[in-house]
Parts: sequence; C-alpha cells; structure tokens
Amino acid sequence: MIRFGRSVITTAGITLGIAFLVSVLVNNEVTVAMKESGSRQEITTFEEEETTGISMKDKWLIIMSLIVCVVGIANSMLMAVTERFQEIGTMKCLGALDRFVVRLFLLESGFQGLAGALIGALIGCLGSLLLGLKDYGLDLFFYFPLLPVLNAQPSRFGVLLIILAGCVLGMILSVIGAAFPAWRAAKLPPAEAMRTEV
Repeated sequence: MIRFGRSVITTAGITLGIAFLVSVLVNNEVTVAMKESGSRQEITTFEEEETTGISMKDKWLIIMSLIVCVVGIANSMLMAVTERFQEIGTMKCLGALDRFVVRLFLLESGFQGLAGALIGALIGCLGSLLLGLKDYGLDLFFYFPLLPVLNAQPSRFGVLLIILAGCVLGMILSVIGAAFPAWRAAKLPPAEAMRTEV
C-alpha cells in the first residue's frame, strides 16, 4: 500500500507539471490561431496586442514547476530504494547485475512518468480548451489548432504535437529524477542490504 501511495505521488507530481506546461503552450496556440482567423473578439489591451508568445513569467513558472517535478521524483525514488534494501540485496545475491537494478528503477520511473505526463497533457489541453471557450466561444472549434502549421508566422506546433512533446518530456524528466536513486540502488552491497532493517 505504501508503494502504491508513493507511485501515486510521483505520478501526480509529473501530472501537475506537464499539465501546466501543456496548458500554457496550448493556450498560446489557441490565441495565435484565433488572432490569425480574425475572430469576432477584439484585443483590448496594449500588452495583448504587443505579444503573441509565452510571457517570461510563464516561462519561469514552467521551468520551476518542472524542476520541482524532478526533485519530487528523485525523493520518491530514494524512498523506494530505502524501502527495497532487502529486495535489492536478495536480487544481487541471486546474481542480478548492477545494470539490471538500474534498469528496474529507471523503467518503473519511466512508466510512472509516461502515465503522469499523458494524464497531465490531457488535463492541460482540456483546461486550455475550456479557457478558449470562455474567451472565444464556439468559434474556437472552427479554428482549433490541432495539427502543426509550418508556414505560419510565427510557426505553430499544433495541439497534438504539444501533447506528444509533453508526454516525452514527462518521461525524460522522470528518468532523470530516478537516475541517482537507481545508481545508489545498484551500488548497494548485497550483504549490507540483507542485514538492513527498514
């Protein structure tokens, strides 16, 4: 039960980070698409007219949220290594190589990251869709930027590509966060691991 709770915490951390990232990127795509379409909505502030990209504040928030995700994953995986000292010792006594132990933890983290990133990307996309409906009404469905537009100025990536990139990034971040705990688990001496009481 404790492992399941830790897995949920790890997955939720990556879910929130990727949801925020995808939400900001999709919202930017929707804004650019609606401006290019000449939608009935008027731009009311000079700030909105001046910039069509992602603001510096949003960029910093995205970076900080992803750093927090990596730190949370590393913390969770370190707890997993601590909880599994005896299991790791048993596997190593039975002949498991260090790279097997590393792969085990990296695969676990990678799958958790992929699941969390997929959920987060869908939540972020849905949140941006709801915000777009509030701002642009049903016109949003006619101009929703689902696929990339390569000849647009500035170039647009499309929502599907953003979701895919969010999933890949979430998986990569979770593997990066699990790298040190996996290395620590692999370097654990078998005899010491068998004697450890957790």
